Amino acid sequence: MAPYQGSNPRKECNVATGDKVKGPASYFPSIEKTYGRPIAHWMQVLEDAGPLRHMELVTLLKTRHELGHGHANALVAYFNAKG
Repeated sequence: MAPYQGSNPRKECNVATGDKVKGPASYFPSIEKTYGRPIAHWMQVLEDAGPLRHMELVTLLKTRHELGHGHANALVAYFNAKG
């Protein structure tokens, strides 16, 4: 999976390739806008959480950081896919 390229003014496209962003990364512009933190911040939160299962990480993001379920699930799915 290609690394996320950060905020994208053409939110529906990958900056590096111009391809339409699909999968969990398609949520990233909305996550950054809604919560005011870059994706790298959320990847670090997940890394610091230690070896937890998918839904345990989703629950952590929802309860400790007040993310919505879809956003939390997308971050965890991306995190687990790259690891």
